[in-house]
Amino acid sequence: MPENRDSEVERCEYIHIHEDIVEQVNQNMPDEEILYDLAELFKIFGDSTRIKILYVLFESEMCVCDIAQLLGMTQSAISHQLRSLKQSKLVKYRREGKTVFYSLADGHVRTILDQGMEHISE
Repeated sequence: MPENRDSEVERCEYIHIHEDIVEQVNQNMPDEEILYDLAELFKIFGDSTRIKILYVLFESEMCVCDIAQLLGMTQSAISHQLRSLKQSKLVKYRREGKTVFYSLADGHVRTILDQGMEHISE
């Protein structure tokens, strides 16, 4: 039976656990719930329409009608994506009469996108 070289690559040369390193890393690991929340946040960035909306809101606070016009999409599609962005606390809104204006929730959103753009531009 042929050897499975992939499983050999994954193993250490010899079995020796560096308990001090493992313990230090384990102490610094965030709780499972926090890691789950972080993974969910990054899933939001996995949709190019949501990224476009965030970039639009980089430039200006806008209503659904204006975002839809700018991106060539339906208001319904934009509203659906804005709902996800609001639930993830990436955008905020304010009412002015019957119109709702959306903007980035805070500077962290811009930083996340700037860091991502910098990373893919390297």
